[in-house]
Amino acid sequence: MQLVTPAIGLLFWMLVTFSLLLFILKKFAWKPILESIRNREQTIEDSLSLAEKTKSEMIRLQGENESLLAEARKERNAMLKEAREMRDKIVGDAKSAADEEAKKLMNRAQDEIEKQKSAAIAEIKREVSILSVQIAEKLMQQQLENNSAQQGIIENQLSQLN
Repeated sequence: MQLVTPAIGLLFWMLVTFSLLLFILKKFAWKPILESIRNREQTIEDSLSLAEKTKSEMIRLQGENESLLAEARKERNAMLKEAREMRDKIVGDAKSAADEEAKKLMNRAQDEIEKQKSAAIAEIKREVSILSVQIAEKLMQQQLENNSAQQGIIENQLSQLN
């Protein structure tokens, strides 16, 4: 039963040893342990506040990034709109220039057709006048031949009457 109930001497030396250990710990170890715990606690608090600051800074930067991204999108849309307008203007200018050129070509072609038509009409008139003169000449020759034959008959008749 000695193991279950300790003797008074053992209790005394245990108490002296515990007190001595407690005194030594309090004198030499307690302050550095508490100081290191306080330092650790302060480091954790600083880290938490730094993490909170970093988190708020990240949120702020994320907001700035989103606003910059929205602004970049607006600029891109404006540039695309301007490019479309320029494209439409260039296409419109090209179409109007092509229409103008086509009208000029049509006018030149019509003028050329009119010139060729006038030249053909003049040629036909010249040919008709030549043919008319030739026909008239042939008719005149026939009439003259007929007239000379008739004149010969008339002269015969007149000479017979005389």
